[in-house]
Amino acid sequence: MKLKLVTAGILALCLGAGAVFAAGEPQVVRQDLMKKIGGSMGALGAIAKGQKPYDAATVKTALSTIAESAKDFPNHFPAGSETGFETEAAPAIWQNPADFKAKAEKLSSDAQTVLASMPADQAGVGQAMQTLGSECGACHQTYRLKR
Repeated sequence: MKLKLVTAGILALCLGAGAVFAAGEPQVVRQDLMKKIGGSMGALGAIAKGQKPYDAATVKTALSTIAESAKDFPNHFPAGSETGFETEAAPAIWQNPADFKAKAEKLSSDAQTVLASMPADQAGVGQAMQTLGSECGACHQTYRLKR
């Protein structure tokens, strides 16, 4: 009985250590950043579609998250991280890093610009979604693998 308990404990520690190790991998970091951006776009989309009422704090948080995450995003594509951890990063990222970085900076800059003028209602959030969504789509078209 004790052997089973000890074995189960060791297995749990190994699995936990594997998860901690994976969390620091660039592929995982950039996936987490994309999830933050996606969640923020989802929050804005819900307001733009009238599924949620306009809430200035939600809009501000979402725009800030998009701006910060997009600015940091290009820092997590070192050589050797082209594959693994179910990455959807296209080889074009490493072939044209300047354009990739420029697209991420544009998304960050656009989010900061929208934040500075802070949409005041559902229609303003809808316009922000169009601006930011077109930036997301342009980058995904070139730099995200289709699965």
